[in-house]
Amino acid sequence: MANLVLQFIRDLLNKPKSELTEYEVSLVEEHELTAGPLSLLQTATRTHTQVLISCRNNRKLLARVKAFDRHCNMVLENVKEMWTEKPKGGNGKGVNKDRFISKMFLRGDSVILVLLS
Repeated sequence: MANLVLQFIRDLLNKPKSELTEYEVSLVEEHELTAGPLSLLQTATRTHTQVLISCRNNRKLLARVKAFDRHCNMVLENVKEMWTEKPKGGNGKGVNKDRFISKMFLRGDSVILVLLS
């Protein structure tokens, strides 16, 4: 039975979405959330575990994911933002900085990498 369902979903994944019914599209999206790369965010949302997010502005976010979508837009809670600032003269070591943000919306196009902590 499970093999038939998997084969059915594989067949749906090979079809263009424009040819799928609304029910078939929902099956494909559910499969992508549970088996694809977004399953990591789904797991983090369900278990309330922290994730480490690397962003394009060279900052890191340690946070809990409250919600997300297929574009990796995320609603985050208990966010610790971390970055390194270089001295103005360019000489010397960088200074590690951080700040706390209670709630944040993160746009998905700024996300490079997401790790479960």
